[in-house]
Amino acid sequence: MPLGLSPDETDPRFCSTALLTDHYELTMVQAALVSGAAERRCVFEVFARRLPDGRRYGVLAGTGRLLEAIRDFRFTDLELDALERGRVVDPQTLGWLADYRFTGEVWGYGEGECFLPGSPVLSVEGDFAEAVLLETLVLSVLNHDSAVAAAASRMTAAAAGRPCLEMGSRRTHEEAAVAAARAAYLAGFAGTSNLAAGARYGIPTIGTAAHAFMLVHDDEEAAFKAQVAALGVGTTLLVDTFDVARGVETAIRVAGTGLGAVRLDSGDLLELAHAVRSQLDGLGATGTKIVVTSDLDEHAIAALAAAPVDSYGVGTSLVTGSGAPTAGMVYKLVAREGPDGTLQSVAKHSDGKVGVGGRKWAGRRHGPDGLAVEEVLSVGRSLAGQDDVRELQVPYISRGEPVIAESLQDARARHAYSLSHLPVTARQLSRGEPVIPTRYQQAVQP
Repeated sequence: MPLGLSPDETDPRFCSTALLTDHYELTMVQAALVSGAAERRCVFEVFARRLPDGRRYGVLAGTGRLLEAIRDFRFTDLELDALERGRVVDPQTLGWLADYRFTGEVWGYGEGECFLPGSPVLSVEGDFAEAVLLETLVLSVLNHDSAVAAAASRMTAAAAGRPCLEMGSRRTHEEAAVAAARAAYLAGFAGTSNLAAGARYGIPTIGTAAHAFMLVHDDEEAAFKAQVAALGVGTTLLVDTFDVARGVETAIRVAGTGLGAVRLDSGDLLELAHAVRSQLDGLGATGTKIVVTSDLDEHAIAALAAAPVDSYGVGTSLVTGSGAPTAGMVYKLVAREGPDGTLQSVAKHSDGKVGVGGRKWAGRRHGPDGLAVEEVLSVGRSLAGQDDVRELQVPYISRGEPVIAESLQDARARHAYSLSHLPVTARQLSRGEPVIPTRYQQAVQP
């Protein structure tokens, strides 16, 4: 049955994240309370069975947002009333949910870390009922943010040091836009057009004017004069509303040779960039930069590598993962408490989806040159003490309490470090296998 929320119940009073989940998570809890399995100790792992076609590595993003969402995962009277009206679960389960607090352990890869197929980017340990409830929330955050971060990482790599600017808010859900801006910044983007992302996460915000601003004025010169008067000569003028060459000439006449930048948003960007650079230099505006936009992706950015472009504005392709809108992560039970009280390995063995059971420790083995050579997943035994292996997992929650609270800047720095220690083939945009292999080590019962 539908939950039947009235219009006034779809407002911010529902500040808990507890209903950002699937119906069957709660019915599993109800059935597990009946069977007695609800209190059985379990370990769930989040991983991607494979990378999107053509990708050489993934990027973990969203962990910081997820930890906040787990903190707010509470069933208040509002959520419980909605579940009761919808007859989602029985009264006994509603009582259990009313007291819900996650009291287990969460550990995983540091946010911003690159990952490979099979990498246990997040592990959740706790009683079955309390841990299984988090499945949908975990996957919805990590799958979206990691997809955007992976696309952003490929774009910044293709840009080879030229700044990339996130401009995709109008191409996705309003809250997804904020999350996408955060993920893009983590993976190296220089700024965002989204003001909410700037306010929440301290990301630099950018923006000047669109074609509508040009068209509302009587002519291009009037529009440029108004913008320069309001924003100063360091602003960026949009010069392709009409004729690009005429627009550039007018822009410099109005702003002078100290104009900050011009923006190109249509046409053959490679050809136009060369022509505009030549024109700007000829007018004495040698310091005026060229910003290009217009449906860019990593391939278009790479194609402009030889062009005199100073920065790239990216929208649709970025916020949709550049053809891979999800990271393909799953949340699977890999160990459960056995009759003797120890954790026993479990795994799915259906056709095409064979899993590797057991709690895993993850590390990255590096060669003499410092570059990674393989992802090492040790089943049932810690990797501590292996000098050539960099351990990848960090504790996030212990006994229900936060252990570390990293900043977005920390995650941004970690991604830059992680990517710099992958082989150079990681940055290739052509189709290929993951940049390093994943190897399971000492697969014993945990």
